[in-house]
Amino acid sequence: MKAELSARDYGLIAAGAALLLDQATKLILLYGLGFAAEPYQSHVIPVFPFFNVVMVWNPGVSYGLLAAHTLFARVLLVVLALALIAGLAYWMWHTTRLTLAIGLGLVIGGAIGNNLIDRIIYGQVADFFHFYAYGYDWYVFNVADAAITFGVIAMLYDALLKPESKPAGSSSG
Repeated sequence: MKAELSARDYGLIAAGAALLLDQATKLILLYGLGFAAEPYQSHVIPVFPFFNVVMVWNPGVSYGLLAAHTLFARVLLVVLALALIAGLAYWMWHTTRLTLAIGLGLVIGGAIGNNLIDRIIYGQVADFFHFYAYGYDWYVFNVADAAITFGVIAMLYDALLKPESKPAGSSSG
């Protein structure tokens, strides 16, 4: 007998994949390329005319907001991240919609990678990927940031194009 995967299972797979890919790229770049050996040195590796691999330490959350330079601030961000992850995990555990579960999983995996593991181990988040073109300079990000972004897009897609259906027998007024 073959068991089918539930939406929750796909969400857990998405969370695990996002977390694994995020931490693997950070380990390769920090220790394989030696970025961690000289953390305050400027590291720039040109890859394409519109993309570099760089080393940036971000003490805050998205786009450097809420910079946490003290131990208290870092602990506060970790506690807030734990609360957010717990709420999203509860939501994912109870959803039956595939797109929503995968979106929630991507956000959870990215949040664990950035806001828990990096902040606990390094006190800040390691960012590496820098896109730029035609005078536009995108912020430096990592795999967890991309997972969170795509997870939110999946959640918005689910909310806008697949709204909750009303239970049978309910009236709209």
